[in-house]
Amino acid sequence: MSAFLSIVIPAHNEESRLPGTLEQVFAFLKKQTFSSEVIVVENGSSDRTFEIAQKYAKQHANLRVIQNDWRGKGRAIQRGVKEALGGYVFLCDADLSMPIDEISKFLPPQLQNVDIAIASREAPGAVRYNEPYYRHFTGRVFNTLIRLLVLHNLQDTQCGFKCIRAEVARDIFRYQTLTGWAFDVELLFIAHRHGYNIVEVPINWYYNADSKISVFRDSLRMFLDLLAIRRNAWRGLYDPKP
Repeated sequence: MSAFLSIVIPAHNEESRLPGTLEQVFAFLKKQTFSSEVIVVENGSSDRTFEIAQKYAKQHANLRVIQNDWRGKGRAIQRGVKEALGGYVFLCDADLSMPIDEISKFLPPQLQNVDIAIASREAPGAVRYNEPYYRHFTGRVFNTLIRLLVLHNLQDTQCGFKCIRAEVARDIFRYQTLTGWAFDVELLFIAHRHGYNIVEVPINWYYNADSKISVFRDSLRMFLDLLAIRRNAWRGLYDPKP
């Protein structure tokens, strides 16, 4: 089976948010004319995330549930992309902080001839709702580091909603080495290295107080990951291979 769109949702301890997210996703897809599939990748949860996802899979033929024993959002996304059958692969956070109907902004006919489209909270036209000042400030500090060290022209690499043409995804994920919160920065760096075009799509974004990111702990980890990306690039690990 193939599809026009694959939506990949990584899910770690998401028993409370996943039902509402899946309800919204399938309500959106039901209104579309294109074919689609949803892939939930449960990774190392200690709650009922896997069981809940399986329950929804019994109700929706185009939902597949994959269980990863290893924790890490990057691992979950990598597995989901590997399993995806769609011509476009949309990476979707389980908190659905971006309204699901905005997916249309990332796909033809609204967006044409783009290899990777990333949701941006900083692009002209984007709107943030209810975000505490300190979270916005620390995010801008980290993005400044990203632009200085890795990706010079992107204003928001950390929003979890991204759409990638399938053939591009199959290429860049072969080179992935990071599995933590900065894995998507690495993937975008690889894509840039391989000559793919990347555009930022302005979105409406709603701050979620239940976010699993710890500003201080994860900022340090992300900074170390940026240094790892620079080191890997110097070693030639991201250079295109036949």
